[in-house]
Amino acid sequence: MEAANIFGSQSNTTIGLRSNVALAQKLFAEAIGAYVIIFAWCGSVEMYKLQDDESITFGSISMTWGAVVMVMVYSMAQVSGAHFNPAVTLIFTIFRRLPWKLASLYILAQLTGSILASGTLTLLLDVTSKSYFGTIPVGSNVQSLAIEIIISFLLMFVVCGVSTDDRMIEHLGGLAIGMTIILNVFVAGPISGASMNPARSIGPAIVKQVYKGLWVYIVGPLIGTVAGAFVYTLIRSTDKPLLQLVKVRLVK
Repeated sequence: MEAANIFGSQSNTTIGLRSNVALAQKLFAEAIGAYVIIFAWCGSVEMYKLQDDESITFGSISMTWGAVVMVMVYSMAQVSGAHFNPAVTLIFTIFRRLPWKLASLYILAQLTGSILASGTLTLLLDVTSKSYFGTIPVGSNVQSLAIEIIISFLLMFVVCGVSTDDRMIEHLGGLAIGMTIILNVFVAGPISGASMNPARSIGPAIVKQVYKGLWVYIVGPLIGTVAGAFVYTLIRSTDKPLLQLVKVRLVK
């Protein structure tokens, strides 16, 4: 009996150790993914503002944003699910694909990656108030809020389609998300900065202490992603009653 207890204790310890290692891997993947994405996004904006010629265009920035997201999705999806966005993490938690406790750790990892990336850019480049790489509404806050809601809706709608629907061709998910990012940046970049991701705006704001209109880039993506997920859920299975569709998970 004593031997059995000993072996049982060792087994539980091993399982617990593996669980902790797996959790650490997920959080590290989210932090690394957020770091790389924010570094590329903000870095391209900073270089665009600092350049003396016109070698870096708005179109190339849009392509950079889409490409880096696509690359990180393909690299990290098998480890953490490749959220890299607190709004996306919140949606997967609401639809019970992620526990609330784990979601809070995911969000913390994403914000940490964003802050570290913003700090790195600040150390490497001469960032002034005119070349600030964060997001500030160009027009009114209401205008930028509306834009952020719309593009976040579109992004989450596509994410739901490629990550939760078995009818989707699995290997095209990262490409679809990357192309959606490019589209959103083309449309919304000159108006709101096309954040779509609270971490993308919070990191630079904290590092450079620029908080003008920051609430727009928190509230807008949250509303847009919630709406996008619910709308996709409603149209995903049209043969079920409405009440059942609202309660259904985004996973079979």
